[in-house]
Amino acid sequence: MPNTGHATQTTDLHDPTPFGRVAVIGGGAWGTALALTAHRAGRQTRLWIREESAVAEINSTGRNPFLPAHEIPRPIAVTADLEAALRGAELAVLVIPSQHLRAVAARVEALLPPGVPVVLCSKGVEADSGALMTQVVAEEMPDRPQAVLSGPSFAAEVAEDQPTAVTIAAPAGAQGLFGPDHLAGRIAVTLASETFRPYLSDDPVGVEVSGAVKNVLAVASGIIAGRGMGSNPRAALLARGLAEISRLSVALGGRAETVLGLSGAGDVMLTCSSEQSRNFSYGQALGAGRKPDTAKGAVVEGVANARSVLALAQRLGVQMPICEAVDRIVHRGLSIDRAIAALLTGPLRAEPRALEHRASIAHPALSTPQAKRVFA
Repeated sequence: MPNTGHATQTTDLHDPTPFGRVAVIGGGAWGTALALTAHRAGRQTRLWIREESAVAEINSTGRNPFLPAHEIPRPIAVTADLEAALRGAELAVLVIPSQHLRAVAARVEALLPPGVPVVLCSKGVEADSGALMTQVVAEEMPDRPQAVLSGPSFAAEVAEDQPTAVTIAAPAGAQGLFGPDHLAGRIAVTLASETFRPYLSDDPVGVEVSGAVKNVLAVASGIIAGRGMGSNPRAALLARGLAEISRLSVALGGRAETVLGLSGAGDVMLTCSSEQSRNFSYGQALGAGRKPDTAKGAVVEGVANARSVLALAQRLGVQMPICEAVDRIVHRGLSIDRAIAALLTGPLRAEPRALEHRASIAHPALSTPQAKRVFA
């Protein structure tokens, strides 16, 4: 039977071997939560944090200032020494803000033995190059196996051991998605527990694009909430936002249906509806009348991603009007009222069927060197 490139829907994993020693690179809230996840799953875990002051505070109080409500067990070794964090690691988990990933990936590559895989938890598009995070890793860590982890998962709830489901994606390879040596499966059993459930995908492009664009959509959703608008515009935004994710994914070689999974619809619903999301809260502040340069709090990935996602979409000939509206509000001074009016008064058109995007998007973009680098 020919290989269609689609994962079997009802097959269980075939006894993959977990990674015993895990290095989490990046000690913000999400990195700390993933270190706790690996520890709870019984793995030897090290956590690298760039800020020596945070390491000192953890070693003295047992708490990370980036996630202060949760104690870090002593078996988790916390260090600001990258070489020490990576020593003996069988799996490296990269949890670095998207615009800083390239520099850290180059440092990790110089220290990590060949063949040790990485799982990428950064979400975004690099500002200068327009590269996806997987492309950045492929350029800085050539020939190294990599996977993508994404999904609806607030760090605080993961740290609290609340039930959470995520997607782990890697190319299927010769053994197929459920083979015993498949990377996504090995990472899944490494992190899985009674409260942390990974699902597998062989569409890393679709998973990654979903994670990048959802931050921009969360800013837009926050604007609606801060403006005091009702449920109707929020629902329209989420539905049309998912269509934008689908179009961009397909243009980059991903699958339209991935947007319906945890990394797409699941993460969009979570991030676009909760004040726990920095992107949503930032959008709320904008909607309530704050100026873009005064509404920022902590790192807001959706601000940087609005411009880089839009630039990538325009290069590929993909229409993303919601992302364009956010970019124009945040970076170009467009008023929210004018942005909303532009979205609602554009040309009337049919609502495309998601699975037809593959045929409707112009595919010459897939021949570009950049597109070819995405899990070629």
